[in-house]
Amino acid sequence: MDKNELVNELARRRGFLWPAFELYGGAAGFYDYGPLGAPLKRRIEDIWRQYFVISEGFAEIEAPTIGVEGIYQASGHLSGFSDPLTSCKECKEIYRADHLIKHIIEVPDALSNEEIYKCIQDNEIGCPECGGELSEVYEFNLMFKTMIGPGNKMAGYLRPETAQGMFINFPRLLRYFRDSLPFAAVQIGKSFRNEISPRQGVIRLREFTQAEAEIFIDPRDKSHPRFAEIADIKMKFYSQAAQEKGEEEEMTFGEAAQRGVVAHQALAYYVARTYQFLLAVGVAADKLRFRQHKSDEMAHYAADCWDAEVFLDRLGWIEIVGVADRTDYDLVAHAQASRVNLSVFVHYDQPVKRKKLVIKPDYKALGPRFKARAKAVGEALKALSPEELEASRGDKIYLTIEGERIEIDSSLVSFESVEEEIRGEEVVPHVIEPSFGIDRIIYTVLDHSFYQDDVEGEMRSVLRFNPAVAPIEVAVLPLMDRKELSDPARAIVQELRSSGMRVDYDASGSIGRRYRRNDEIGTPFDITVDYEIREHGTVTIRDRDSMKQIKVSRRQIADKLSALLAGRIKFEDAGEPVALGKKE
Repeated sequence: MDKNELVNELARRRGFLWPAFELYGGAAGFYDYGPLGAPLKRRIEDIWRQYFVISEGFAEIEAPTIGVEGIYQASGHLSGFSDPLTSCKECKEIYRADHLIKHIIEVPDALSNEEIYKCIQDNEIGCPECGGELSEVYEFNLMFKTMIGPGNKMAGYLRPETAQGMFINFPRLLRYFRDSLPFAAVQIGKSFRNEISPRQGVIRLREFTQAEAEIFIDPRDKSHPRFAEIADIKMKFYSQAAQEKGEEEEMTFGEAAQRGVVAHQALAYYVARTYQFLLAVGVAADKLRFRQHKSDEMAHYAADCWDAEVFLDRLGWIEIVGVADRTDYDLVAHAQASRVNLSVFVHYDQPVKRKKLVIKPDYKALGPRFKARAKAVGEALKALSPEELEASRGDKIYLTIEGERIEIDSSLVSFESVEEEIRGEEVVPHVIEPSFGIDRIIYTVLDHSFYQDDVEGEMRSVLRFNPAVAPIEVAVLPLMDRKELSDPARAIVQELRSSGMRVDYDASGSIGRRYRRNDEIGTPFDITVDYEIREHGTVTIRDRDSMKQIKVSRRQIADKLSALLAGRIKFEDAGEPVALGKKE
């Protein structure tokens, strides 16, 4: 078995992940998280909150997973959220067309359907199943449609992303943050996409978990006040220029922002925080890079976008996070569709005095000429913009009132230049969006944590989890399942659980087998309770990665483990080393 198969087999067997609905034959694109997978997922989500809620002061919200049709009309999902399909004319199997040419075109997303089909024909690509001829490429919308309420009167859709919930709550969020920029909202929750061919485990799902932040910033200032905290961090950037050369470029975030590799400080800051988060949950630094979208694949609403990509054996480079500057696209689209003002009044530090041209209608002359409409004409004249006023300083002024075009002689108005004090202006915020695929991150952590070593001719499989994400932090193992050992072992379990640790009690099988079992599920530390606890009041703590053991006083167990899990002390310094024989 290759590494991918080994990781998937371990995940199913040990209760991390398995295909959903197995009792009824299953359905592609749906997975269950088991007794170890669910806590692994929660711990990764909690670390994400630590970085993007607690540290940054962002607000977490929870919006419905079903949205009304108008949301997705405005966002463009109804018209543009689709993938290119092709089907076999012989066996009728359906495929995502751009995936069939990935070995030929590095980034096929940028090609039109016609270009994809031409590439399929030019390279004589047939049906992967039977070799038959493939059809022309056509679009398939990925949204799951439903109806809300009886009578099928209101169309709804399962949300394809969590982002829209933050955009349509913008007015309330703005009030919550006291009408001032910058501010941000985050959401962790389920999204749904009717994927064409979900064949890569949890890499491509029909129901998946996203963690997204929508960070609303002043478009006139895209610096970041905390940029100095991350400026010296080095990372591999796979920029547009680097992609042309075919190799990543390592540099600091300060250099990347200064050289314009990343569009601006604010975007670079959140790319850096994303990088720190991924390392914190156990993504391997040497298998991680950030790739900039090429100009021909950049979304029409994005000023710049960087994908965190990880290398997975057999699967190659896979995107797990996207960090984009979405400009003001979403707020403008929802403002136009909903007819609600989604701008922010930004106050200047000091009021600014400006000269302004104003128009003064002659109501005495307008009255006899326009009678009942004279007031409306006067108000329309006063509402003319500065540009329209300048254009109106001729013989005639043209207005449209209630659909009727009206001509007004310039002798009926006068112009005056006045000085006014400007205290601020209305701006539509730009949005920085880090968007995380939690399921892909979880699989990456499993893959990057997995390794095997030979222990005296016996292959040992280990998940080398960071303690911060390990679903079980400590296993308590009585040397034998006897009352004189099991009673103190169970007392230790309760004590550690009361201290907030995730603890498992395991008395089944030989001690060596129990060590291997806990190594395989990533438990950082094992406590072995043997007769030393009765004679000397000590227990043995075993380190998962090195397999070294130390003796620790029974009274110090909780404090020592707490320090070890937090990384405050080294394992060798936590107790008296134990000399091991040939076998553990």
